[in-house]
Amino acid sequence: MKFLNSGKKEADRRIKKYLPRKHDKRSLEWLLGKARYAYDIKSCNMSVNRPIWDLLDRGGKRWRPALMMIVAEALGGKAKARRVADFMILPEIIHNGTLMIDDIEDSSDLRRGKACIHHIYGIDIAINAGNAMYFVPLILLMKKKKLIGEKAALKAYEIYTQEMINVSYGQGMDIYWHQGKVRKISEEQYLQMCAYKTGTLARGSAKFGAALVGAKESEIEAAGKFAEAIGVAFQIQDDILNLAGEEKKYGKEIGGDISEGKRTLIVLHSMRVGKRVDSKRLRWILDQHTKSQPLILEAIEMVNKTDSINYSKQVARKMVKKAWAEFKPMLKKSEAKEMLQAFATYLVERDV
Repeated sequence: MKFLNSGKKEADRRIKKYLPRKHDKRSLEWLLGKARYAYDIKSCNMSVNRPIWDLLDRGGKRWRPALMMIVAEALGGKAKARRVADFMILPEIIHNGTLMIDDIEDSSDLRRGKACIHHIYGIDIAINAGNAMYFVPLILLMKKKKLIGEKAALKAYEIYTQEMINVSYGQGMDIYWHQGKVRKISEEQYLQMCAYKTGTLARGSAKFGAALVGAKESEIEAAGKFAEAIGVAFQIQDDILNLAGEEKKYGKEIGGDISEGKRTLIVLHSMRVGKRVDSKRLRWILDQHTKSQPLILEAIEMVNKTDSINYSKQVARKMVKKAWAEFKPMLKKSEAKEMLQAFATYLVERDV
């Protein structure tokens, strides 16, 4: 936690450096180029920067930039990692953009303990600001190309492009499933959806860190595979907290996944091993997209009856353990290597 908190401050400082709370003419020209006609600076700030910073100011763990930096240090050493530290804004800003869009798609009410951005500023502003967050941090790959070199910049673009395609398809699967349009979903399909939806930004963070310090292709891929397992395990733990966490700590509605009809590993396991009548009832509740607390509590009781939360926790633990066993031999002994293992364990065992 000490490491994450210090990394969080560092990430926020660098985000402000390239995406200020309020643009002036100079910062806007740095980002967009000189205006051919005239900028409306106030409108740019109110429609883009203000909603972005509203979300960023709410906190978040900032573990993706931290992961990027640990991987960079583990594969390239401290000096190289420090040189590319500004690039930690890439995974964090992109991640928050996906959250802004995701909340609209899921019709969510709360994000980090407050009303979702689209409820405050409107759906049109939120969609545009969320989309802007997908691309704004890429400016560093253009402006700082000389620092990292053509080869590393090209690799970073390739990683970004592939992972953004992946996250769109992962989100698509998740949306289609919680609309109730697929009756049978296997655990393998669920895990692949997570690998694309949540795993992709973890994988991208690690790959960015490896690529930017000039790691070998095999090391970049191995780092990505390890981080993907962390990302999937993080999603499983998030699903657990959604049903068994404390709303004050969690920052979102407890049982929100039931309201959205989400087919998580927890409910898939419960429907697979539970009594037929209970599985049918659980599927019916999910398909209602209900806000009824009695129905949500009934669904939670069903998954508790099948011990599906504990089962899901074990799946996450095994996944991370296996991925670490494969990545560990590629890393030299270092503080960064030890931190990577501790970091992975934290994300699976966290209670917030």
